[in-house]
Amino acid sequence: MFDKILNFLGTLGEDRQASSDDFADNDPRLCATALMYHVIRADGVLRDVEKERFETLVRRENDFEGAELNKLLEAAKLADNEAIDLYKFTSVLRMGLEMEDRVHFVELLWELVYSDGERHELEDNVVWRISELLGVDGSDRVAMRQRVQRRMEGDAEG
Repeated sequence: MFDKILNFLGTLGEDRQASSDDFADNDPRLCATALMYHVIRADGVLRDVEKERFETLVRRENDFEGAELNKLLEAAKLADNEAIDLYKFTSVLRMGLEMEDRVHFVELLWELVYSDGERHELEDNVVWRISELLGVDGSDRVAMRQRVQRRMEGDAEG
């Protein structure tokens, strides 16, 4: 499944510089990363563990390292800070990702929500809104939340 997302992200980026020096507003890597950043900031408290998980997921999903990763992270933070709504980002992802991949993205968002060991109602609400804008069914959203919650609880016990 990650291959599909990476292939999609790669094809959309073909008309941009191969070095990824800058990210266009409609770059799905930027849009996904900005949404992820929005989720970890939703409760008003940005913990180190959330930042670390955010960077880990962005690195893993985009296969970026070093300066390239830092440019994407900074561009996404700026894009999120300047955005007036979530639609700007979700519309890009909704148009380009298959439903299976959108559900996977919602799972990534839940990983961010639970990264600090808590599920704050503001974070929950943001994931709900993003899911709706992506066209992800409520039952899939809840299933992904429960899946991540079980996995995180299992990690904490182990």
